[in-house]
Amino acid sequence: QVQLVESGGGLVQAGGSLRLSCAASGRAFSNYVMGWFRQAPNKERELVAAISWSGRSTYYTDSVKGRFTIGRDNAKNTVYLQMNSLKREDTAVYYCAAKKGLVNGESSEYEYWGQGTQVTVSS
Repeated sequence: QVQLVESGGGLVQAGGSLRLSCAASGRAFSNYVMGWFRQAPNKERELVAAISWSGRSTYYTDSVKGRFTIGRDNAKNTVYLQMNSLKREDTAVYYCAAKKGLVNGESSEYEYWGQGTQVTVSS
């Protein structure tokens, strides 16, 4: 089992920045690909970014490329999502999740999920 707890969400103006963190406990964190998902009201959950266990491979959905950066610190069992140039359409509940395997755009393979943190971007 892997337990995941997100933090860092909040209210920010458009153009601003937020940094989300996800603290992991349980089984060896460094064995897992970590992903950040988001779900806006009345929309499906989407994979925003993912990072390999080593940090060398990453994935970003097109709408966040150049604005969001995913990173991890295996010594601290933590994964981050730095979000810059935030837009209103980034408003959502953000979840971190863990899976074994490869970094890709597939969202169905994630086994463990956090409870989510709300990000609200105002104009």
